[in-house]
Amino acid sequence: MTARVIVADDQAVVREGIVMLLGLLPGIEVVGAAKDGEEAVALVGELAPDVVLMDLRMPRCDGVEATRRIRERYPATQIVVLTTYADDDSLFPALRAGARGYLTKDAGGDEIVRAVQDVMAGDAGLAPAVQRRLLERVSAVAPVPARESPPDGLTARETEVLSLVAEGFSNKEIAGRLHIGAATVKTHINNIFAKAGVRDRAQAVRYAYQHGLIRPPGTNVT
Repeated sequence: MTARVIVADDQAVVREGIVMLLGLLPGIEVVGAAKDGEEAVALVGELAPDVVLMDLRMPRCDGVEATRRIRERYPATQIVVLTTYADDDSLFPALRAGARGYLTKDAGGDEIVRAVQDVMAGDAGLAPAVQRRLLERVSAVAPVPARESPPDGLTARETEVLSLVAEGFSNKEIAGRLHIGAATVKTHINNIFAKAGVRDRAQAVRYAYQHGLIRPPGTNVT
């Protein structure tokens, strides 16, 4: 399936370079380009793309605010941040605004294609360094002791799926490990989000650690 993509970046040379690169990649069709967040939101309303590759620091309307508006108004469109910055002040506001992917501009073509495909499949499209930072941040939150029964009415299977999500597995990988269909995994994840009161995988990972459903890396079990 070809992904219809909009590129949003305020630097013309960078924007044109990204558009040129994407034009060479399989499975991606660039349908528009925006020079700031305001234009990105307007283009999404006009063109209904599958994915927006969103820079963060842009005039008039920055990438975080543009992401928030797009996700509120056009929830079928996914956002993959493509930026120079991977610091906490850039990363976490973007994820809270609704971005499902986060790459830095040193990402290669294969990594961009993979992130676009992942977010279209309902997974997170995160650079390895971003995944590590998320785990470090989540691991810093002290979890409650492991529970004998799942919280918030989660079933045993939903708890198992959530644990695998927290370990970084995609829907397809979870389906393979549990020998169930990808559609079934997606149903379980939707149920988990509803019961846990979370809206994305990053929040679900945090929830899993906070409720003792998975232990942070390096934690010894006594």
